[in-house]
Amino acid sequence: MFLTQTPEWTRRGTALVARIEAAFGARGVHGETMGLVLVERGADGRPQGFSWRGDWRCYPCSLVKSFHLLHALDQLAQGRLKMHTDLDRALRDMILWSSNTATNYVIDLLSGTTGDTLLEGAALEAWRDAREGLNRYFAARDWPEFAGCNITQKLMDDMRYGREAQYAGAAGEYLNVLTPLACARLMWELYEGTDLGLPPAETARARDEMARDRRDPRASMSAYQLSEYLGGGMSEGTRLWSKAGHNTWTGDAASSYFKHDMMRWIRPDGRALIVVLMTQGEETSVDDPMIFPEIGALLEAEFAAPVPQTAEALA
Repeated sequence: MFLTQTPEWTRRGTALVARIEAAFGARGVHGETMGLVLVERGADGRPQGFSWRGDWRCYPCSLVKSFHLLHALDQLAQGRLKMHTDLDRALRDMILWSSNTATNYVIDLLSGTTGDTLLEGAALEAWRDAREGLNRYFAARDWPEFAGCNITQKLMDDMRYGREAQYAGAAGEYLNVLTPLACARLMWELYEGTDLGLPPAETARARDEMARDRRDPRASMSAYQLSEYLGGGMSEGTRLWSKAGHNTWTGDAASSYFKHDMMRWIRPDGRALIVVLMTQGEETSVDDPMIFPEIGALLEAEFAAPVPQTAEALA
């Protein structure tokens, strides 16, 4: 685990989970239906925080899009991709509006594959290996948090057909999978760390694409992914960056009814806190869209000031 969970963080985080369960358990959010990771920069400059079911492997919905954004920007910086109007537009729409169509265009360019009719034998294996390059890119970074994750599947509004169905497996056993810790690691490296290796211009673009503002005229739009997510419950004017994800019934119980948010916000003292909240349940994803904003308000109140540094944390 890339973060240090100090005794004080354990105390505060465990108390927070209990508060969430008390406030939202009857509405479907409790310790067994969520994964939660909180990370801030400690006094020594390294990540400190709290993890509750941080290794929960679940269907990540649109959180995978932030991984593809960083991969694409890196390939552009290395000259392996060439910027053009549609790619520029897709990188924006993939994050700003969480467009599946834009994401699948980026996946095709990154992997050199297209999804269409059935393939067999060597042709299917070659296609599969090319698509696996999406996983290999992050696996090469040796992040323990990414072990066992999968971000190679396209984003679909319903069922899969042809080679995309072959690739996902007859029972959907190879659909996308991420963990709260993998998402927290990505956010840490993008905003606080040094392990991404992106040039300054590409780093700035990645950060800017994920910026959200409640004062934006588009903020009330569901596709903007703010009003019904964690940031929607925070004070107006709070500086925050996020990528969220949400699905309802997909035809497969293992990939249905998820709602997630990975967010970084600046507290009143100017220090940043990263939070990743991943949940499963029809209540959260469909019936009660304001649960996430209410949890966001709880988080803002609870962590208005940094977690105190203790002797154990500084040792």
